[in-house]
Amino acid sequence: MSILQAIFLGIVQGLTEFLPVSSSGHLAILQNIFHIDVGNSVTFDVMLHVGTLLVVFLVYWKDICKLVAEALKMVADIFSNLKTLFAKNNTGEPKKYRRIIRTNYRKFVVLILISTIPTGLMGYFGKKLIEDASSTLLIPGICLLITGVILLLSDRVENCWKIPKDVSWGEGVLIGIAQGFATLPGISRSGTTIAACTFCGFERRFAVKYSFILSIPAILGAAVLELGDMASEGVSAAMVGNYAAGMIAAAVFGYFAIRTVGDLVRKRRMKYFAFYCFAAGALAIAGRFLL
Repeated sequence: MSILQAIFLGIVQGLTEFLPVSSSGHLAILQNIFHIDVGNSVTFDVMLHVGTLLVVFLVYWKDICKLVAEALKMVADIFSNLKTLFAKNNTGEPKKYRRIIRTNYRKFVVLILISTIPTGLMGYFGKKLIEDASSTLLIPGICLLITGVILLLSDRVENCWKIPKDVSWGEGVLIGIAQGFATLPGISRSGTTIAACTFCGFERRFAVKYSFILSIPAILGAAVLELGDMASEGVSAAMVGNYAAGMIAAAVFGYFAIRTVGDLVRKRRMKYFAFYCFAAGALAIAGRFLL
């Protein structure tokens, strides 16, 4: 794979990771059509995702800092409650415990954890299926059509008002399952999770934030699972330079994409992406039988 091909795939990754049109689907389709050989490189795939992960940290760094701070405070409160539980009570008065989930950000932390569990399980057990699905144009094409339908339906949802304190634990699980299905090439992770959030009644600004912050543990978890393969993969110094160029391209174009998608979701204009998914899916399916 040349440096120009790496940059090209990085641009595609950066744009499609955040725009609800499926990055994995586009990468699978383009690699099949243009016969771009990445050598089944796990390292390149991980570096592209790291590039887009940096964008999430850049855009939502204030929220992420608050989430980390509240998570640490929650841990401290849990230990404080345990200390109170086992401490002797000589006064005869009821023991006083700290309320663990008492702010929106604390609820947000727990919801992210709950959503991550089904995603991780589905990604781990479906790894072989995902790899096989990426080797053909047919599956990504069909999945893009499904993504288009999901996006159209999400635009029609009314009464989106929920913030963290209003969200149930069951809804957190459902969003995690939706993200798990998005590991299939052609099912947009951002589009599916944002749509799932709106179906559950999330306020649209919060739905976008939830979707992108939820991608952090998903990407980190996937990278950890691939560490063993990365260690055994022989990568030359030249290829590392190419991969780094792709990662930078993914980060730069991802920044513009993440800024764009938030406005379009709030204005309920996901239908434009839906039409694009229908066209791309149809072309991919046609290409499967014509190429």
